[in-house]
Amino acid sequence: LRASEALTLLPVLWPESIAGLFVGCFLSNLIGGYGLVDAVVGGGATLLAALLTYALRKNKWLAALPPVLVNAVAIGILLHAVAKAPLFLTMLYVGAGQAAACYALGIPLLVTLERTGLSRRL
Repeated sequence: LRASEALTLLPVLWPESIAGLFVGCFLSNLIGGYGLVDAVVGGGATLLAALLTYALRKNKWLAALPPVLVNAVAIGILLHAVAKAPLFLTMLYVGAGQAAACYALGIPLLVTLERTGLSRRL
């Protein structure tokens, strides 16, 4: 469970966060993890998930699904390829952590931002 994954729901409120999520993921994966391949796959997965989250923004519960599914598949395949982790078990593990972050942390974050008025544009 990576608490930062809750931020993958920010495109529901702010489409401009899509670029920030992509760049942040790309750079952090480039510095740590498996280097360039991790940056490309992880960054690409984050970008795709953020675009799909934005497209589903009218329903928070559906909007939280793309980061779960895209990352489960993309990162599962990546870890299988570079670390020889078992494919389907790894997808399940990544998806479970992503689901916990998005639904247990991300949805409450969105609700809090909306309730406090922080979701409004200045």
